[in-house]
Amino acid sequence: MLWLSEVMLQGQELASFEDLKKELGKRAKQGELFFQMDVKPPYPDTPNDWQDKLEAAFTARQE
Repeated sequence: MLWLSEVMLQGQELASFEDLKKELGKRAKQGELFFQMDVKPPYPDTPNDWQDKLEAAFTARQE
């Protein structure tokens, strides 16, 4: 299980919501199957529908 908080802690170089989406895509390509959103991303560009966008970024890379 991949936790959003874990991704953000391990990715201190992530500077934006877009960077986070790319990182989630990479993790999915590397074989992660499940993703859990346990915190809201603190980036200034985080949209209101952030959960939907992160889920889409993660699942799009698994196909």
